[in-house]
Amino acid sequence: MELYLIRHGIAAERETYTNDEERPLTNKGRYKTSKVAKQLYQRGLRFDLILTSPLVRAKETAAILKDVGLSNRVEEFPSLAPDGDIYTWVNWLELARENNRVESSLALVGHQPDLGNWAEILVWGKSREKFVLKKAGLIGLHIPETKTLLSQSELFLLTAPKWLI
Repeated sequence: MELYLIRHGIAAERETYTNDEERPLTNKGRYKTSKVAKQLYQRGLRFDLILTSPLVRAKETAAILKDVGLSNRVEEFPSLAPDGDIYTWVNWLELARENNRVESSLALVGHQPDLGNWAEILVWGKSREKFVLKKAGLIGLHIPETKTLLSQSELFLLTAPKWLI
């Protein structure tokens, strides 16, 4: 299975919102994210499902991905919020596979450093805080079919949006 970790696009500055969860994408963020999404679509990428952080900027990013045609299914997943728990997601994935909710490709839309750390845990078994995921960038991992995901996944893509648009 392919797993894509996608960071939300450029969002409004923290200082402009009292509640960080409410920060939306900027016009530039929407534009850049849309260009990335269109490139992914043109390259034939499709997701069985997009899971997104409940924060506004991530939900808007997921909506752009859906609107471009990368998936027709988007669901909020609380563990994708900042400081979320990867083990909750690993348990979810195990059940999703058993119930055929995810077959070949899954996208997670969230935040840095969490997505970078999750990728490292999936590849190396622990976070080394070395993967830097740019806004609207993505990480691609091959996830093994076995229940042992941690330290068994293979990195095949780590790209900033400038390489896609």
